Amino acid sequence: MRLLLVEDDARIAQPTLGALREAGYAVTWAQTGPEGLEAAALGEFPLVVLDVMLPGMDGFQVARELREQGVDSAVLFLTARGELSDRVQGLDLGGDAYLVKPFAMPELLATLRALSRRERGAGAPRVTFAAGRGTLDTVARTVAWDGAEVAVTGREYALLEALALSPERWFTREDLIDRVWGPEFGGEARIVDVYVRYVRRKLAPEAISSERGRGYRVER
Repeated sequence: MRLLLVEDDARIAQPTLGALREAGYAVTWAQTGPEGLEAAALGEFPLVVLDVMLPGMDGFQVARELREQGVDSAVLFLTARGELSDRVQGLDLGGDAYLVKPFAMPELLATLRALSRRERGAGAPRVTFAAGRGTLDTVARTVAWDGAEVAVTGREYALLEALALSPERWFTREDLIDRVWGPEFGGEARIVDVYVRYVRRKLAPEAISSERGRGYRVER
């Protein structure tokens, strides 16, 4: 699948380009807002990975212009601004998903796979867990608990998604590190415990189950 990456920071763009191409995407790189708009406006890219803070024109402006021109490419925003208001603005302007920097490459690739499914007509799949109290929208990458949307970070979402896509399965810390942080992660495995606590505080203690010697899981 053809993909357009619009990112001005070469330190982020270069490893991202390598990972995307290794995953099988045919990637074109643009480094400014106007360059990205010009390339995306051709309508030849089913997927557009769009940084928000760009020279010349920010990513929100690019997305607005694309939608006004009738370009329906799936847009994934990349940004260091993770506040709920920014995410809502991006989605309201025609974005399809939002990834907060710094992100793990497995998280980016999983989001693109979900957007690719949508492009093939599979719709925006929703995954429920905890007897239906929790819901994930795997395209918009949002979380709801008891019917109300809950603001979570990209990493918190990725942790929940890894668990919810395989309900009843026990995941060790190492399993979750590999899926959420990536195999190149060099920090302490107990970072998983920290993020589980974050998620439980935002949703409910029963959102994620744990058992000594087995790890973590979510109930169906």
